[in-house]
Parts: sequence; structure tokens; C-alpha cells
Amino acid sequence: MLTVTLVATFAASAMWQQWRAVEVETAERARVQSAWILIGSLDFSRLILREDGRSGGADHLAEPWAVPLQEARLSTFLAADKNVSQVDDASTDTTEAFLSGQITDAQGRLNLANLVVNGKVQDVGQRQFTRLFERLGLPQQELSTLVDGMQRAQAAGSGDSGNAPLMPPSITQLGWLGLSESTVLALTPHVSLLPPNTPVNINTAGIDVLLAAIAGLDMASAQKILQTRESRHFRTLSEVRELLGATIDIPESTLAVASSYFEVRGR
Repeated sequence: MLTVTLVATFAASAMWQQWRAVEVETAERARVQSAWILIGSLDFSRLILREDGRSGGADHLAEPWAVPLQEARLSTFLAADKNVSQVDDASTDTTEAFLSGQITDAQGRLNLANLVVNGKVQDVGQRQFTRLFERLGLPQQELSTLVDGMQRAQAAGSGDSGNAPLMPPSITQLGWLGLSESTVLALTPHVSLLPPNTPVNINTAGIDVLLAAIAGLDMASAQKILQTRESRHFRTLSEVRELLGATIDIPESTLAVASSYFEVRGR
């Protein structure tokens, strides 16, 4: 009787170990498959942007790169039931996983690097961000904090200061420079971190960015820009000047109709 009990115990233990190994392998296989699909999607977005760059011309919201990938089940891209062992554990079922993604124009936002260059505050950039802060209802004291933080961070990057914040690698980490969380959340959709002297793309910028980037632009003129580009994008800045008239300056140093920097997000 004891022998039968021991054999049954060992058999149950062996079956449990085998079941556990299958579960682990299934979960790992599902994770790897999901990761490769995400990597493939990001590579495909790189191909789209490369072809867009080769074609040249203006960049606008009617181009293929601007169409987001809506959330879809992975089974849309992968026959999960044929590639993953049939198990009842929902945590390892790739049919419950989803994929989504989007490419956005980073030049459709104000570039923080245009605010301070080589430790010096840029007049044009400061005026643009002053208008943006006013538009978003943010205190100008926060803008002063941002300018001071960027100056100290750039000084630290050049080795001139040992007691300074690091330059944030992304917009969501602007709190490193002393900004409040509410200010960072308000700024995130409207600002970017790109190389200095990067212009704003009029074809992709939102109304808040347009009002901040273009001196003297009122709400009616900003709405006119949005309505015009919905039916026909701007191919040159001259078309923007013709639309707005001579009273509003459209400088090529701060404004453009094409972009060189994009942001790809996938999950």
C-alpha cells in the first residue's frame, strides 16, 4: 500500500512538473511572438517614414504615416490558436493581447531646444513659449523656472557646473528642471525635445502651437489655417503668407511645411 502511495505521489509530481513546463513555455512563446510583432510594426513605420522622406515635398496629416493603427487583437496578425499550445490559462492566451500604434510629427510641437541654445536664452523662442504658457493658462514663473533649469542643465552637460539638473531625455521628465507635475502634463502635447533651430510644421501643428509659434496670429486666422489645410495642405510658406496677408510674418527660420523628426509609439 505504501509503495502504491509513493508511486502515485511521484506520478502526480511528475505530471505537475510537466504541466508547469508547458505553461512556462507557452507563456514565453506568446511573449516572444508579441514582442516580434511589435518590433515588426515599428520597423514597418520606419520604412513608411523612409519612403516619405525620399518622396520629398511637404509633410501633412493626409499622408500614410499619419494614419494610426487602431487597437487590434494579435490574432489579426498571428494565428495564435495554431502557434501556441492549447491551454485554458487566459494569462498565456495571445488572443487576449492587443496591438496599437501611431506616428506623430515631432515638429508639430514647439521645440524646447529653441528656448535655450548654448546656455543663452533665445528671444524668439522665449516669446513663443511665453505665448504658449499664456494660451495654456500656466504661470509665467514656471516658464522662468524652465529657462533657468535648461541653462543649468546645459552648463552641467558642458562640465561648467557640478550642482545642476540633468537634461531630461523626454518631455515627461521635465520635472527634473523644477516644473510642477501639472505644468508638465499641460505642456506634454504641445512641446518636443529636438535639435536646436528646428522649425514648427504649419501642416501638422495644433491650434495652440500655431498661436504660440506665429507672432500676431489671432484665433480667426489660426482657424483659417486649420480649415484650409484640411482640404489642401500647404506646399510652401508662400501659400501661408497669401492666406494670412502681409500683416503676419511667416519666417522660414521658425516655420516650415515639411518635417525631419517624427515620434513612433507602439504598444
